[in-house]
This record gives sequence, structure tokens and C-alpha cells, in this order.
Amino acid sequence: MHVCTVVIDVADAGARLLAVRDEDPQRAWDDLGEWWPDAYPGVIGIHDRRAGGAWLALDPQTHRLAVLLNRADVLDLPEADVLSRGSLALESVAGRSPEAPLRMHGFNLLEVTPTGSRVLHWDGDTLRETPVRHGVHMIAHDDLDDPRTARIETWLPHFAEARPDDEGWTGRWVELLARSAELDPDDDRAIIRDNNAHGYPTESLLYCTAEVSADAASVRSHVLAEPGHWD
Repeated sequence: MHVCTVVIDVADAGARLLAVRDEDPQRAWDDLGEWWPDAYPGVIGIHDRRAGGAWLALDPQTHRLAVLLNRADVLDLPEADVLSRGSLALESVAGRSPEAPLRMHGFNLLEVTPTGSRVLHWDGDTLRETPVRHGVHMIAHDDLDDPRTARIETWLPHFAEARPDDEGWTGRWVELLARSAELDPDDDRAIIRDNNAHGYPTESLLYCTAEVSADAASVRSHVLAEPGHWD
């Protein structure tokens, strides 16, 4: 499976992250906005029009952020009985994390708060939790910092070396993302991706940078002019 990528730096004061979204370009979506004013007032996120959910969601009032990444699973249910994963990020920032059993396909749900971060992994059978310790980490379609994921093995040391320590962190990490985009988008090491060659009709559509602390929480997005290719 070849889906989204997140780089996160966790410190005492909160966390900073860079998140790249891979999705089918034909699947309708909306950029950052308050798309759920009734059910989740004040929450902003990347909106999936088909299922109504979110890939990334942030509540600026509670300083909670969540990002959803797909992963392989062993779920044994008819597709008609499977629920969308789109509610997970929204429910998370509302303070309601998923609990097993789940009628959903596999996922990694990154939950970020000022007091700590964690990843919830669901493989269709078991729900596991991995705390995200201090320092720089990456996650995609397997486990946190998983060396089986080529882009993590290749780029995690570079992101850790460029660890954010001042207001210029977004520039340094985006420059590193640009460096990674010098690879072909179907290269297993690429972060900006075109996954069609691997049998998945998904391409990188945008990236977000976000900060969460006790004092504030913010997120910004950049939509790629051409899916799967650096601007």
C-alpha cells in the first residue's frame, strides 16, 4: 500500500508536523475550511466530499489535531457493512478516540495534543497504540518509524537532522520535501508520489504544515498544481 506520509517533531511544548496527502485525484475534496459547522463547530480540515469526513482535522479551541492514514487490514466483512474512516479525525479532535471492534478498513490515526501525541493502529482485528516520543518521527502505511517503508528509511535521518528549533522550521522541512521530490514520483523512496505504477490510483495532492502547543494551534495547506508532482 502506498498512501500519505507524516513527519512530526514532538517536544515538551507540543508538536510540529508536515503531512502529505495521497488520494485519487478524481475523488472530490475541499481544501482547509470549516466544513462541519453543525456537527463540529470551529473545526477546520481537509474535507472529503464523497464520505463527508476529513483526512486532517484541527480544533483551534482545544488545540487537538488528527491525521488519518490508511493501512492494510484483515477485516472480514462484506463491503456493504464497512463504515467510512472519514469520521475518525473529526471525532478525535472532539475528544472521542476510536475503540475496538471497528467496522472499518485499516488505518493509522495520528492524534496530537499539547501534552502528547500517539498513533492508533487498526488492522481490522486489533487496535494498538504507539506513543510518539520526543524527537522527529515519520509514519505512512505501516508502523511509526517503520524501516520497511522506503521513504521513512531514506528521509527520516534528514528530517531529524533538520529538526525544527525556531520559526524557520517550515522552510527547512519544505526544502527537504522539495529535495525528496527530485526522485521519480513512483520511486518507493519518494514522498511526493504517483502510486499508479504500484496498482493504486492515488497521487500526492497537497501538503500541510501544523503546530500544536498549549498556547495555540494552527495549520496551513499548499495544494500541488499537478497531482503527484512538485510545483
